[in-house]
Amino acid sequence: MAKDDKTNIELHILEPRATEKTYREQTKRTYVFPVEKGTSKQEVAKIVEKEFNVTVTDVRTLLRKGKKTRYSKGKHAYPGTTYRQDKKYAYVTLKEGDFIKVFEEPEDEKANAKKDNKTSAKDAKVAEKEAKKAEKEAKKADKNAGKENE
Repeated sequence: MAKDDKTNIELHILEPRATEKTYREQTKRTYVFPVEKGTSKQEVAKIVEKEFNVTVTDVRTLLRKGKKTRYSKGKHAYPGTTYRQDKKYAYVTLKEGDFIKVFEEPEDEKANAKKDNKTSAKDAKVAEKEAKKAEKEAKKADKNAGKENE
């Protein structure tokens, strides 16, 4: 938890959300953060700039209402409904050229890793074939040795 000195509000930003929808938003330089309900847009902008060393151009917030859930306190108890907690999300847009690393490796490294995996897979297949050939030759040698002993 980060703490802002001026307002004394603790902000709970662990990391940007990594979902399919937020991944699409990242192509537009927008990142989604779960924040506490009482947090203002200015506070979110300050904390994101401090934590990730980027320049924030826009902050939009969203308050998602908690879903209705049913509950029962036993076999004969009258069932009721309650609500889950409300959640607040901040959509933060960054300056052109700035980015936040959400996933483990960038695109360039992924391409290189795929090439390396393909070559290592080919090497493994070649080694497997050589091992099979050596095994066949060993069996032939054993058969030939058995025939000579008879």
